[in-house]
Amino acid sequence: MAHIMVVEDSRTQRHLIAHWLKAQSFTVTAVGNGLDALKKVRQELPDIIILDVVMPHLNGYEVCRFLKTNRRTQGIYVILCSTQDTLSDRTQGLEQGADAYLCKPFKPQVLLHTIQNLLATGTSI
Repeated sequence: MAHIMVVEDSRTQRHLIAHWLKAQSFTVTAVGNGLDALKKVRQELPDIIILDVVMPHLNGYEVCRFLKTNRRTQGIYVILCSTQDTLSDRTQGLEQGADAYLCKPFKPQVLLHTIQNLLATGTSI
């Protein structure tokens, strides 16, 4: 089963998303900020990173840009998540290299569908 990293500064959101994913038999690593995510990625290469946009230290856009411009990590699928849902926000996220963009709050089924599409075809919904 795929390995998914959840990067979310809200402890409640982080645990909730990790719980949903574990219930679907995914291997899950959860961290609370972008710096910790980059440290963890050096140790273990997940298949997908679910990445909050607004976080302290490094925001999701910065982490995504780093991952997608680094040869070792550019193949990791990145799903950006934000409460901002304008066309401009989505466009900015995709311009950073994200493979998908979800607006919070999202339902578990939407997240799972996005993950399944990325793993199966390499494209988001």
